[in-house]
Amino acid sequence: MNKSLRLLFLGLAALLAACSSTMDVTRHDAALAPDARWALLPIVNHTAEPQAGLRAEAIADSLLRVRGIGGLLRYPADLNADSVFAPAERKLVTEAQAWARKERVRYGVTGAVDEWRYKVGVDGEPAVGLTLQVIDLQNGQVVWSAAAAKSGWSRQAVSAVAQDLMRDMLAQLPLQSGAGN
Repeated sequence: MNKSLRLLFLGLAALLAACSSTMDVTRHDAALAPDARWALLPIVNHTAEPQAGLRAEAIADSLLRVRGIGGLLRYPADLNADSVFAPAERKLVTEAQAWARKERVRYGVTGAVDEWRYKVGVDGEPAVGLTLQVIDLQNGQVVWSAAAAKSGWSRQAVSAVAQDLMRDMLAQLPLQSGAGN
């Protein structure tokens, strides 16, 4: 193999390694009704980055609406305790689910942010790790879940990587025909 071809392959390998992602999705056979009542519940922050959960919620809100879930409710702001000093816990998610049941919501979208940072090093690539779940609030069953992580290029924003990642995750959401894509 000549030298220039070898350099090309090494360059392509480095390029592919610079931006990586992984995703695992679990779903049941039934398609979810986009016109049912949906609520965006807390996305818990498991990182040291303040308000990463709230940032993920804002992205999820927009992307769920793009997918065709127009009547999406948001849990009351006074339930959120995501701050530097008091990170959100399971109690918050339980309280938000109770609120959603009172509002007669069928599906609740929740999750966690496990990584939201720039990697340490010369390039400082953005890295995001998320989990999302859709819970059927009528019976408490998780009807869809996804876990994914992605790193981006050194000049990308963490929020841009998060948006790309969440878009890929929510594209796997099994909505009934007629939902937006």
